Amino acid sequence: MGFSDRLLDAGSEIWDAQKEHPFVVELADGSLDEAAFRYWVKQDYRYLLDYARVFALAGAAADDEETMLRLTGTAHATLADELELHRSFAADYGLSPADLEAVEKAPTCAAYTDFLVRTAHEGSIAEIAAAVYPCGQGYLDVADHMAALATEEHRYTPFIEKYTGAEFRETVAWMRDLVDRYGEEHPGERDAMRAAFLRSARLEHAFWEMCYSQEGWSV
Repeated sequence: MGFSDRLLDAGSEIWDAQKEHPFVVELADGSLDEAAFRYWVKQDYRYLLDYARVFALAGAAADDEETMLRLTGTAHATLADELELHRSFAADYGLSPADLEAVEKAPTCAAYTDFLVRTAHEGSIAEIAAAVYPCGQGYLDVADHMAALATEEHRYTPFIEKYTGAEFRETVAWMRDLVDRYGEEHPGERDAMRAAFLRSARLEHAFWEMCYSQEGWSV
């Protein structure tokens, strides 16, 4: 059993909670309120800017050229491709690129990105790999679950197709291998990796709830 499997076992209840969340279930059958999806587009756009930054910082911390290239390449792909997908989603809902750039992070989004960026600055490369892993594996597993629930095409089908596609699967498989490698090479880091993984996993679940409730600042 690879270390990534141990992490997923430790986070199994969080994974189940994500799959059962109404945002996920309603997106799968196409009934999700458009306002909730529009909110996800805006907040996830802001999240991904920092997610890309974390991969770039991880690339600087990597100790071999191949990993450095892949990490910085993932940062570039997030900025060039995934954010373009979000701009496309946004356009479908009447949002311009300027609208996305003007979005203020909600409390949960800010908590999540602050954690990731802090880990990238202060943690080891092994911790960083574990911290970003729940986003990749979580979206793949949740999207596979959505695909199994969906009975017909609907307005959110492109979301499901993006996160179940071959390119995304390959990226997640690479992230999983990286976690396995660092867990094997740095046994002394495993507790820190587990803590980072579980924090991000809990924040992934909180992100779905944030979008469903359209969380805002109370004051």
